[in-house]
Amino acid sequence: MKKGTILVVGSNATLLEAKGGGTILIGQFLNETAVPIMALVEAGYDFVLATPTGEKPHMDKDSDALIYFGGDDEARQRARNFFVNDPAMNKVRTLRSVVDDGLDRYAGVFFPGGHAPVVDVMQDPSVREILRHFHAHKKPTAAICHGPVSILAELNTAPEFRAALIAEDKAKAAELAKGWQYEGYRMTVFSRSEEEYAEDNVFHAKLHFNMPDALEAAGGKIITADNFTSHVVVDRELVTGQNPMSDHELAEKFIAALDGAA
Repeated sequence: MKKGTILVVGSNATLLEAKGGGTILIGQFLNETAVPIMALVEAGYDFVLATPTGEKPHMDKDSDALIYFGGDDEARQRARNFFVNDPAMNKVRTLRSVVDDGLDRYAGVFFPGGHAPVVDVMQDPSVREILRHFHAHKKPTAAICHGPVSILAELNTAPEFRAALIAEDKAKAAELAKGWQYEGYRMTVFSRSEEEYAEDNVFHAKLHFNMPDALEAAGGKIITADNFTSHVVVDRELVTGQNPMSDHELAEKFIAALDGAA
């Protein structure tokens, strides 16, 4: 007997604006998507994947790498096969249709990582409704790596808030974020130094803003650990993981929160 259904909120973004012009090729991270979802399924949960357009998320090409699976190629292949071939991963709905059909059926919500959510999910109006529902009902809400930036979509002014971050107008961003439902929550996210490593060694370009600055501007209490080590923070209904190496721990603590809520 299934324990319940989890809503997985994916992104359709494939390009991220770079500072000074140009774009960076992005997507959802393989392990940050597949590993927690596979763990949920193994724990007895079903899931529904939904995105802004209803199209399947694009896998970040750089994430299909052994480093994110502890050098275990069998684990990498298993995750890749799940991402590519699992029926529920290919039966994608629009976020709007999920909201319109009602959110009461979902036991929790999960935001996978990769840079993609920084483009669309963090300013999507349907995500605002989703976040408010899960917060009001104290249902577990999990996010990993760049996924935690998705919770900024709860702001009525999310697009303007994002624009203020790009313009480096911290005062305006803070003003736009007043009343954020997660103000004062302890949380983690891809750290400043981890982002600097990605900018210098992967993208060879700079981002307009980093994730801790974005969440702190809205009132989040950011706690980060050493670069690329597993780190998960739980505060009330919110479960956040810092980086790709947090995938298994994030899944474990999210499942514990779901089982406890049930």
